[in-house]
This record gives sequence, structure tokens and C-alpha cells, in this order.
Amino acid sequence: MTSQLRFLMCAPDHYDVDYVINPWMEGNIHKSSRDRAVEQWQNLHHILKDHAIVDLVNPHKGVPDMVFTANAGLVLGDTVVLSRFFHKERQGEEPYFKEWFEQKGYTVHELPKDLPFEGAGDALLDREGRWLWAGYGFRSELDSHPYIAKWLDIEVVSLRLMDERFYHLDTCFCPLSGGYLLYYPPAFDSYSNRVIEMRVAPEKRIAIEEADAVNFACNAVNIDNRVVMNKASEGLKKRLADAGFEIIETQLTEFLKAGGAAKCLTLRVTEPVQVDRHATVSVESRTIRLEGHLLDSGLINRALDLVVENGGSFQVLNFNLGEQKQSTSMAEVKVSAPSHDVMEAILSTLIDLGAVNLPQDERDAKLEDVTQNGVAPDDFYVSTIYPTEVRVNGEWVKVEYQRMDGAIAITQTPKGLVARCKLLRDLEVGDRVVVDVIGIRTIRKTESREQRNTQEFSFMSAGVSSERRVELVVEQVAWELRQIRDRGGKVVVTAGPVVIHTGGGEHLAHLVRQGYVQALLGGNAIAVHDIEQSMMGTSLGVDMKRGVAVRGGHRHHLKVINTIRRCGSIAKAVEQGIVTGGVLYECVRHDIPFALAGSIRDDGPLPDTQMDLIKAQEEYAQLLEGADMVLMLSSMLHSIGVGNMTPAGVKMVCVDINPAVVTKLSDRGSVESVGVVTDVGLFLSLLVQQLDKLTSPYHFAKTV
Repeated sequence: MTSQLRFLMCAPDHYDVDYVINPWMEGNIHKSSRDRAVEQWQNLHHILKDHAIVDLVNPHKGVPDMVFTANAGLVLGDTVVLSRFFHKERQGEEPYFKEWFEQKGYTVHELPKDLPFEGAGDALLDREGRWLWAGYGFRSELDSHPYIAKWLDIEVVSLRLMDERFYHLDTCFCPLSGGYLLYYPPAFDSYSNRVIEMRVAPEKRIAIEEADAVNFACNAVNIDNRVVMNKASEGLKKRLADAGFEIIETQLTEFLKAGGAAKCLTLRVTEPVQVDRHATVSVESRTIRLEGHLLDSGLINRALDLVVENGGSFQVLNFNLGEQKQSTSMAEVKVSAPSHDVMEAILSTLIDLGAVNLPQDERDAKLEDVTQNGVAPDDFYVSTIYPTEVRVNGEWVKVEYQRMDGAIAITQTPKGLVARCKLLRDLEVGDRVVVDVIGIRTIRKTESREQRNTQEFSFMSAGVSSERRVELVVEQVAWELRQIRDRGGKVVVTAGPVVIHTGGGEHLAHLVRQGYVQALLGGNAIAVHDIEQSMMGTSLGVDMKRGVAVRGGHRHHLKVINTIRRCGSIAKAVEQGIVTGGVLYECVRHDIPFALAGSIRDDGPLPDTQMDLIKAQEEYAQLLEGADMVLMLSSMLHSIGVGNMTPAGVKMVCVDINPAVVTKLSDRGSVESVGVVTDVGLFLSLLVQQLDKLTSPYHFAKTV
């Protein structure tokens, strides 16, 4: 018997499954046998008494889960951090456990009332005493970890739980003597698994399968080389035996009905203090502010969900709800993360939503020098589509040339500091690049409830429209196109060859001719097939009127390419009367600029096709400047590329028969974008019909 080792247990006099607070309790209300539960508890009690001292706390009516003493608190030396139970059903246990610890002479620390922490169920000491593993995600909050580190003067390693079946750390994680670890990896997120792998050597990690996990093999009591548990497979027994452990199985099925087993039924109250170990915690907290129509737009829910999904936790410190329908709301939220890297990932997503640091937390952006042309420093901030400002020398500087997937370079000019979005290839030695997420904010447009609810032709909210909504979308897009044209705005069309194949070429040509298009972006293919249709009446060798393949039609596109190459350009072919109709014809006749970006699959290509990818991107970006709307027509590659180049605030319509393309563009998060899953030829036909119905004093001056 090891006289120095002590455990705390509570007899199951009042144990039953009286409520449901975890998945194991589902369907087990009042289905536990009191006699079997007592017998199983006594068997565990006798096993532990053979190897340690077992103290008992008196059971009480009304708190049936008091039998699970692991949740009483966390003990280290003569100090205990008392539990703050998440569920009200268990909060009645707290004063009984507090009384017991105080009577035994422990120094008792209590967390704030609204900060859940469930003791040794969610906090397990490394058996070598090097650090404390602390779980969060279901019952305990991440913000409790700094308190624990301070009060117990120990390093705390935070682990996020992901599977609701394993709601406490001790249900899926068991540190063992000799630095070994018995655990179920799928219960944790990827970041936590990396942390575990960095802390525990591969030969010391004993990862179990789901069959053992659901039998609570990890919910075990480790005493020297003995491991006491409910049940283990033969394979797991062998692995533990090979590591030098003796397995003692004792049936605890009645307690599994409430979601607990051997470890849950015990609290180790003699945990030695390592005098050379001191408080360390990697938990980082920041306070951010969100403003806007937080409730009806769902912004506050999205923000809080993003915090949790990315591995953090939150506390809403202040929430001021707008009193009138035109009023905005404001929320102050404390965000916590288990490390700086996780915090950076969380804040990046929150910045995209328009979150800003509170004034007292505002700091200048971190800048690092570019030391090699075309290469950014590590951890550089990746720009988004939203208007962005960076804080430099205490001042907020607006970022120019806003676009997605760039770096923010700060340069000193005679007129002062300038911040610009730059592609990685454009970075130069001498630039200073923003790293981390400190000192960055995005500007999100706040739209009033009245605008959203009453404006007849307000642009659709971001989303993907199905076939049944096509006519509604067309009506709204037509109205926007007319408004943009009448005020002298700019519409850029990105189109793929499907526009021609589906019979939409004549409708797109009509839009160009009527002044609704100010720039055209595409690839080699749309130009080739558009001109093929104009010259030969086919597209990819298919007769566009009869819908049948023409003999020898597969050669048509090559003949077209050859003809245009002989002329020297599309414009020269129009001038010579060779091309007499179609989309590109109308662009040339009305001085509408176009850019054709080549690819490895292109035949020819046409003389106008830019085969230098970097130059093609630059041409695209130049034509996109000042755009009020981008109409993306069945071109996955070019549409996604254009989406990355286009800042927020530009209305975007993506039309494609492939939902994946539409969804990807809509996922940019811009409230000015809408996706339409439909045949592009049908869409263009309906669009032209709707435009013809609209009246306008506008008169288009045809340019010859």
C-alpha cells in the first residue's frame, strides 16, 4: 500500500441519472441500477484502497453527480482551485466540496461566478509534474487557465475538445507514469494534437481507437505502473503491458450511463509541487469592438461562431442594442486563444467582419523590412477585399489598391507614409510589410434596416440563387445596369466560351452595343468561338442555329485563329471587314477595351491574347479599376481570379451552371455579391428582355 497517495471519493448513496447534460445520459434517465452502481463503486473503492488512502466526502440529496469527485476541483500541494460548474444541475455540489477542502486545511481559490471550470475533469497533471494539461470547449472556459496558472504556479497547456461525447479532458486523455500518455486523438482539434505531439515523444504516445474510447479506457486511474479502468481491448492491453503497465479492469457500466468511469469517480488530492516549475500560460486575450446591425444581420453570431470554430473562447463584456430601426448596435467582446498563432488566425477572420480593437488596446501595426525582392517577411498579414487601414506612428493610414491575397507595404514618400496592397512578386527591398494582426482594421459598410427592407431594387444580399429565383435576380441586375449606365458608371464583364456555346453571344453583344459594358475580360477561347460564330455560324464546329455538328467543323476554330493572325489583330480583322458581328466586333466598334488572358491549353493563340500571365493579371487589374459592377459569366478560372482582384463595394454577379463556382465567389463575404446557378444563355436572354422593358432618357452615342 502506498500510504502517501490519497484519493477523494463519494459514495453513490444518491446516484442516479436524473437529467441530461451530456450525450451519455440520453435515454438513460432513471435507468441506472442503484444496487449495481453501489457494487461497482465498492469494487473500485477496494482496488484503490489496496494501493492508496481513500478519503470520503459525504453524499447529499439533490446532487446525484457528486459521486464524480474528479470535478470537485483541482489540487496541487495544499492549494485547490474549486470548480465552477457549467450546468446548474451540478452547481449545488460546489459548497459541499468547498467545505470539505477547507476542513482539511487546503487554501481554496474560487473563480468568478460566470467562468466555468470543472476541476480535475478538465485539468490533468503531467505525471512527471512538468506542466498541467487543461481542456476547454464544453465544460471549462479557456479564460480560466490564466487563473489556474497563477494560483498553482504551474505551466498550463491548453487543449481544445471537439467531440461532445468526450466533454471532459479526462474522458479522452490520461497522463501516465514515466511520461506516457493514453489518449484519443479525434477528440481534439488539429492544433491541440500538434501541441500534444510536440510535448510527448512518439514512443510515449498511446493513441487508442474509438472502440476503446467509448468504453472510457482513457478515464483511468494511474497509480505507479498500475492503470485501473472500466474496460480495454486486448490490443490496448498488450500495448500498455509492453510499456510496463499492469491493467486492472473493474466494471463501471452503471456510471457510463452518466458519462463517467474510474477517473471521474476519484480525485487525487496528493499532487506533489515541483519547486523548479513556475506559472506559464500561453493563453492570449484581446478585446475587440463590433458595430453595425449586429442582430438582424447575424454579424454578432458569425463573429462569436468564428471565435469558437477557430479554437478560441469569448466573453461579451458589453452589448448596446440600437434603440431605433436606423440605429446601430455595438458589442465589446473579450477574445481568448490558447496561443498567439491561434489568436492571429481568429483576429484575421474578425478583422474581415469589421472588428476593431478597443482604444486602450490599439497599437501600431508591426512592420518588418523586405530583404529580398518578391518575398514577404514571415507571418505577413494577408489582405482582403475590404477597405483597410493600418496604424502607423499613432495614425490610421488608408490602404491603397485594395485587393485580396496581397501584402500591405508601407513606404515613405515626400507626401508622407503610404500604405499599398502589393502582390508578393511586386515587393521590393526597402518596403516595410505589415506582419501579425495588430494595428489593422477594415471598414465595413453599415446598411440601415430601412434600406435593406424597403428599397425596391436594392442589390441582393450575398448568396446563391437557385433556378426559381432567376427572373427576380435578372430584374434587379437589369435595374442596376441601367442605373450604372445612366450615371456614367463602369460595368466589367468576365466571360467564358460557354456564353457563346449556349447562344448567349448575341445577347452579350447587344449589351456592349447598348452601352451596358465598359470592359471585357476573358481568355483566348471566348474570342475564338465568338469570332468563329460570326465568320462561320458555328461554335466548336456546332451549327448554332440547328444545333448539329458541321462536317469538318472541328477545324473551324483553327481556321479562325489563322485568319486573325494573318490580319495581325482582332481590331484589324474588323477594319478589313472579315469579322462583321459578335461580342468582340462590338467591343472594337464601340472602343470597349478587352483583355484576353492565355493559358497552356490555348490553340494559336490569337494575337490579342496575352500569354504572359503576370502581364495579363496587370491588364485585368487595370480594366477593373473604378468598376461599379462585375458581371461574371460562366468562367470559373477568370471569375475567381477577378474576384480576388476586386475590392469590396463593387457589385458582383456570378452566373454559372456549376454551383461550386457560384458558391466560391459568394463566399468572398461581400454583401454586394450574388450568385445565380443557371444556364448563362438563358440568363443573358432574360437580362436583355428586361432591359428592353425599362425606359431611360439615356442616349447612347455609337462610336464607329
